[in-house]
Amino acid sequence: MASSGIANTDKLVAELRTRATALGFDSFGIAPADARPDLPEKLNAALAAGWHGDMAWMEETAERRGSPNGMWPEARSVILLGINYGPESDPLAILGERSLGTISVYARNRDYHEIIKGKLKDMASLLARRSGAEVKVFVDTAPLMEKPLAEAAGLGWQGKHSVLVSREFGSWLFLGAILTSAELPADSPHQESCGTCTRCLDICPTNAFPAPFRLDARRCLAYLTVEHKGPIPLEFRAPMGNRIYGCDDCLAVCPWNKFASISREAKLRARPEFERPQLADLVQLDDDAFRSLFAGSPIKRIGQARFLRNVLIAIGNSRDDTLIPLVEARLGSEDALVRGAAVWALRKLAPERAEHLRLAYAAKESDSSVLLEWTGDI
Repeated sequence: MASSGIANTDKLVAELRTRATALGFDSFGIAPADARPDLPEKLNAALAAGWHGDMAWMEETAERRGSPNGMWPEARSVILLGINYGPESDPLAILGERSLGTISVYARNRDYHEIIKGKLKDMASLLARRSGAEVKVFVDTAPLMEKPLAEAAGLGWQGKHSVLVSREFGSWLFLGAILTSAELPADSPHQESCGTCTRCLDICPTNAFPAPFRLDARRCLAYLTVEHKGPIPLEFRAPMGNRIYGCDDCLAVCPWNKFASISREAKLRARPEFERPQLADLVQLDDDAFRSLFAGSPIKRIGQARFLRNVLIAIGNSRDDTLIPLVEARLGSEDALVRGAAVWALRKLAPERAEHLRLAYAAKESDSSVLLEWTGDI
């Protein structure tokens, strides 16, 4: 190993591992900053195929995203840390309960950025004090490809669903990274261990995987319900079912999950109100109530309009006639995204009622996308 100016790196790494455990991290590993020279080519191929959808920032930051050294040339090592957020019960169990909304497991807790960032800063501060090296902390908020780097650091491997899989914790790890100018002893990379299993690919409700280990975000419900800003494309509305934020199908069926242990850290336990939320309650949220309910949650970031879009699509899939008045109440929403989703939901639940109202609402509708919803020509 090249000299990094640190007298005893093994002792330092042992201290870092001990501190990581004390802070509640479940996984720890180190990789050289240049451990994945294959990433720029893979990233550029995905961008060229358009799999990033309308996440333009991925293309804009491609040069930095492809390599830690592209973002910070002085980086020599990357410390990857993971916290298990595995659910206490099968998150797919409520998909058949059509009056409920399904929220992805990761969003049922406090925003994971807040959970992890302070812990990473604690770790980085310790490293800087002991080594005199420079450090930078990342929690999914900068162009750093944490999952392949975590694979290089031995935390697990990227499964066929593209998510990191751990032998100990299955598909449920929040990841954070510390880049440092210190050259630290690296852990052995983890070998891909999916074998012939294709459960994650087979269960996808929208066929979002063009091939194993490849994800087309444009077809992924996790992307469509969170990142996508416009109306949900028609072909994906019925497959959404009652998923109102994210999609856990491919994670939840991973056979490695059976080895996952539940994190005992209280702040990673799901908020009860997010486990079985009633669609009837959610569709009535005004902006203030939305902000209050989802304070401290990643859901708040998508805003009320996109969230109501998702809820209304779920209501349209619910077959629950009792929700029709609540849908009609959203036909006059100020936001076209909400109005359009309300029209679709009404046409699914009560097509005759929708036709009865069509002329009155369409006559005063100024948004072309909502007009298409009324005519069914989308």
